[in-house]
Amino acid sequence: MIVKETFKRSPMPYQIRRYRNWVEDKTLVSFSVKIGESDLFIRAEKPFNQPAQKSLRTHRQLIEGYLKKDPGFAGSLEPYSVCEDAPEIIRGMSAASFSAGVGPMAAVAGAVAEYVGKDLLKFSPELIVENGGDIFIATKRIKKIGIFAGNSPYTEKLALEIPAGTWGVCTSSGTVGPSLSFGQADAAVVVCNSAILADAWATRLGNMIKTANDIERTLEFVKDKPKIKGVVLILGEKIGVWGNLKLVKT
Repeated sequence: MIVKETFKRSPMPYQIRRYRNWVEDKTLVSFSVKIGESDLFIRAEKPFNQPAQKSLRTHRQLIEGYLKKDPGFAGSLEPYSVCEDAPEIIRGMSAASFSAGVGPMAAVAGAVAEYVGKDLLKFSPELIVENGGDIFIATKRIKKIGIFAGNSPYTEKLALEIPAGTWGVCTSSGTVGPSLSFGQADAAVVVCNSAILADAWATRLGNMIKTANDIERTLEFVKDKPKIKGVVLILGEKIGVWGNLKLVKT
């Protein structure tokens, strides 16, 4: 299992986030908001830093407040139950932990991206919120999302075509970033209708990849998981793909 982002962990070094410079779509503008360890890269029809900053602060405070009341939530590497009056974002992380069989903090980056994204849809119905490789996307047309897989030769070479709709596209890695991982995947990319679920499931699948030989069995494992819409698994020169996904060259 993996704790993708906690509010006490050092942020991913900025040189690793060079993928933020790959943007080619000229129909949206880019801006960033940062609070503590949270560093969101947002693509929208126009910049609106103050509402984005306010939303990020609100959801961080909800998470931080709950962690003080229930410290076991932050430390658990297993699915974790919360009370019914827990904040909605916390209940979403808990539900994702049971879905994927991981600790609830494995979904925190995707949860922040999704909840901030939903807050901002009233300002821009076309929107991408990226949080350390975990993405909430609402789009009316096909978008290409590049795949970053560390030192794998596939980095900067492939992109996912994401159809119109609202999606979560999240990546877990055992070789990139500061997160605790029990796998060795350069990238485990998962597409769901929710960024919270995609983050949790990316964690689970990334943990299953110890060697390139594990890619095939991991793809077999996801075939009966209806909440997962697509998967890309990369370790070195080996890649596995499952689902209704279209990979294109960049």
